[in-house]
Amino acid sequence: MDHLWSPWRFRYVNSGPSGEGCLFCAKGAEQPARNNLVVHRAQHNFVILNLYPYNTGHLMVVPYEHVGTLSAAPAGTLSEMMSLTQTAERLLGGIYSPAGFNIGMNVGACAGAGVAGHLHMHVVPRWHGDLNFMTVIGETRVSPEELDITYGKIREAFENV
Repeated sequence: MDHLWSPWRFRYVNSGPSGEGCLFCAKGAEQPARNNLVVHRAQHNFVILNLYPYNTGHLMVVPYEHVGTLSAAPAGTLSEMMSLTQTAERLLGGIYSPAGFNIGMNVGACAGAGVAGHLHMHVVPRWHGDLNFMTVIGETRVSPEELDITYGKIREAFENV
């Protein structure tokens, strides 16, 4: 059996909370802007680009309410989250023509949630032969587009919905 070691990942999963408050609560209170990566605000959720994207166009749909599980989230929040996820998939498809998507969430720190106490849905465009494996084997992310350019494209698309 081959083994692929990633000691850099252990430092991340073994670290405790930053103590700086909830990132998503802070971002949810801000208006959409390039410097905060918020591309859209709705009634119960907002859409934000991932600062450390797995691929170009990687965004998240996040409730304003600080809730950590699906079972604790209000029905209206969940309904809107799925509607925004559907819209994000359609808009990203129109902008980037990906071959597929990874759409989902990690609930809890041990499940891989980077912001464990605040529910969020990832929408990640995927292409045949994309390089997202580079994060694991080379401690490198490959993004063919600058985050600022991605922001502009996605923000404009949401404004025209």
